[in-house]
Amino acid sequence: MAFYYDGYTGPQKFWGRTSPEELVREYGTPLYVYNERILRERCREMKNLVKYPNFAVNYSAKANSNLHFLRIVREEGLVVDAMSLGEIAVEEAAGFDHDHIFFISNNMSREEMAAVIEKGILISVDSLSQLEMFGGLCPGGDICVRLNTGIGAGHSAKVVTGGHETKFAIDLGKIEEMKGILEKYNLRLVGVNQHIGSLFMDPEPYLESMKALLELCKQFPDLKIIDFGGGFGVPYHKLDGQERLDLASLGRRMDELFAEFVREYGREVQFKIEPGRYISAECCVLLGKVHAVKTVYENKYAGTDLGFNVLVRPVMYDSWHDVEIYREDGEDTGRREEISVVGNICESGDIIAKKRMLPEILENDIIGVLDAGAYGYAMSSNYNNRLRPAEVLIQEDGKARLIRRRDTIEDLLRGFPE
Repeated sequence: MAFYYDGYTGPQKFWGRTSPEELVREYGTPLYVYNERILRERCREMKNLVKYPNFAVNYSAKANSNLHFLRIVREEGLVVDAMSLGEIAVEEAAGFDHDHIFFISNNMSREEMAAVIEKGILISVDSLSQLEMFGGLCPGGDICVRLNTGIGAGHSAKVVTGGHETKFAIDLGKIEEMKGILEKYNLRLVGVNQHIGSLFMDPEPYLESMKALLELCKQFPDLKIIDFGGGFGVPYHKLDGQERLDLASLGRRMDELFAEFVREYGREVQFKIEPGRYISAECCVLLGKVHAVKTVYENKYAGTDLGFNVLVRPVMYDSWHDVEIYREDGEDTGRREEISVVGNICESGDIIAKKRMLPEILENDIIGVLDAGAYGYAMSSNYNNRLRPAEVLIQEDGKARLIRRRDTIEDLLRGFPE
């Protein structure tokens, strides 16, 4: 008899025609597992967020840039952003046309900027010095700028990207100087974008930032694009019943803002959003194996192979991820206990889930870390010379398919000159 503590993946039928045990036997652990059906559902929810016709969902590829993942996103009709030449290369391989890539730069080199210009990809700059650099490289060109209206929000200070304490964007006191640079190089300001931060569950700061940006945009008569950024949150505490973001209400209020702006502006523009986490987080479960269970003084630990080289969010942002337990041979012991799920990295902060009240965890149990598809594999590393995990897709037909192989020792040794 098998024991599953699976309050999310069970009702979602996440595993299709396979199971955590079968996947671990086939591909080993740690293992990132994606569900294609859920991924496509999230894409469609964002595409249908508003009724305004000239609306684009600009997937923020930094959240998850797996090649096969990006192909599904493209098939669902989303466009994509990029923040490096590497991201552009993967997006090109996924089939995105250059017209469907928006390069949102931060402190790029002259060589990188020249390469993006050569590809004909639209660029947004977030400083006056970068605007000067663009003007020197591409006089008379089309350009977007990232503006900071003074509003920021996010689940951690490290991901608040708007307001007065952030490195991003051009603040409102520099607008006239910005206009002077545009005129100096005969640049056409075709778009304005912003990003206030990541993971909002209360839409009010986002809506306030939209209002502020739209008011600012009225002084630029030739805009084609207004991009409000992302930050759309997902319920990481779903096993405790956390409610989802109310997209229906948010979409209605966004449509009202769009209609009012278009009336005053005198013509339609394209409105964009940049969801990354909302698209990718919930379609993924990270699987790991329990290799040791012990008590140190009064604290109990389940030691797994899920080190922060595999998922860094809990140690970097103090982020919460719900966990599930899968036991192939055995049943529920009936005991509940406070336990910390930890990894195999030589750091005291290497904790996936700290002091959680969970069913008793045993050696050889499989641990499932929920909502791992955003900033999971994308931020993984070879710290401690650990191998980065494989990635598997549960297709819509329920079958599992490998979409990235596990690192090998040869990968670790590659690149060292003799």
